[in-house]
Amino acid sequence: MDPYEVLRRPILTEKNTFLMERNNQYTFEVDMRANKVQIREAVELAFGVQVVDVRTCIVPGKPRRRGRVLGGSKPWKKAVVTLAPGERIDIFQGA
Repeated sequence: MDPYEVLRRPILTEKNTFLMERNNQYTFEVDMRANKVQIREAVELAFGVQVVDVRTCIVPGKPRRRGRVLGGSKPWKKAVVTLAPGERIDIFQGA
C-alpha cells in the first residue's frame, strides 16, 4: 500500500488537542487495511518525524435514519501516533 494512501485526515477534537499538547500524540483517520507498521512509515515519510508508538482502534459506524429508511455510517479506523520527545507536526499548530 502506498504510504500516501494510508493517512486519510487528521482528527481535531478537544480531547485530541489535549493529547497533542501534553503527551505529544497525534490522531489520524487511516485506511481500514493499514497496519501499524504502514501507519508508522506513512507518518514518518509525510511529516519527517520519528514515531515511537502507534495505537489503533476501529470506530464502529452509527445507526442513521433518513425518513423511513434505516442505514448507518461506515466504520473507520483511528490511529493515535506518539512522537519522539522534541518532535512535533507543525500542520496541527495553526488549528
